[in-house]
Amino acid sequence: MILRSARHTNNIAALQSFYTEILNLKVLGRFNNHQDYDGVFLGNDNENWHLEFTQSKEPANHRFDEDDVLVFYPQTKTEYDSILSTIEQRSIAIHQAKNPYWNENGILIKDPDGYGINISNLRVENQE
Repeated sequence: MILRSARHTNNIAALQSFYTEILNLKVLGRFNNHQDYDGVFLGNDNENWHLEFTQSKEPANHRFDEDDVLVFYPQTKTEYDSILSTIEQRSIAIHQAKNPYWNENGILIKDPDGYGINISNLRVENQE
């Protein structure tokens, strides 16, 4: 099974920049003016999941709460440290997660739409 998480936004460019520059995801595809929607697919090659962000003339009306979090599991210490370094260099605020589990097992930042993004340290291997 393949998973696509799709979300409407008011600023697709900011989300694309955030997910590619901070989390090192790749642009896997995009579409423009498809039935009045623009969209971008972000993820990594050869994975069975990706994120889709769409934008149209109709404004996004997000209704999320503090427990709605995307969790990313870097696979190596090098990958984890690189993401943390980028977060620090760009002065991205670190937030407290409502669920204490995520505070104990990673850090929480927010994407340009305000959604929580947890960078987990649970699967980080000591290999470089």
